[in-house]
Amino acid sequence: MKMLIVDDSRFTQLTTSKLLETYIEDLDIAFAKDGEEGFNKYKELKPDYVFVDLLMPNISGQELIRLIKDYDRNSKIFVISADVQKNVREEIESLGIIEFINKPFTGEKAKSVAELIRGDTHE
Repeated sequence: MKMLIVDDSRFTQLTTSKLLETYIEDLDIAFAKDGEEGFNKYKELKPDYVFVDLLMPNISGQELIRLIKDYDRNSKIFVISADVQKNVREEIESLGIIEFINKPFTGEKAKSVAELIRGDTHE
């Protein structure tokens, strides 16, 4: 299963990938440090799932989600962000993401994501 983690923090990229690998087997994880790189990697790799931070340089997470959805409306996106403003969250959810996850990403949250993915892949 291919995943793309888009976050400007290398620490967050590594933490997120380690937690996902704990609960999901056979992962091929790629990283992008901002929305621009994330969109290019999305087009190149066609990942099964994308994990997007909202607050990033160049192209924000919000704009990246719009770009990906315009490119591939069936894309499967999780948002992992510290930005929990109600209006931001509602707008992001209206774009058709799978789940909005508040930072920090923890083992418990990774387990929940793994269950959502397993449910999605067995339908």
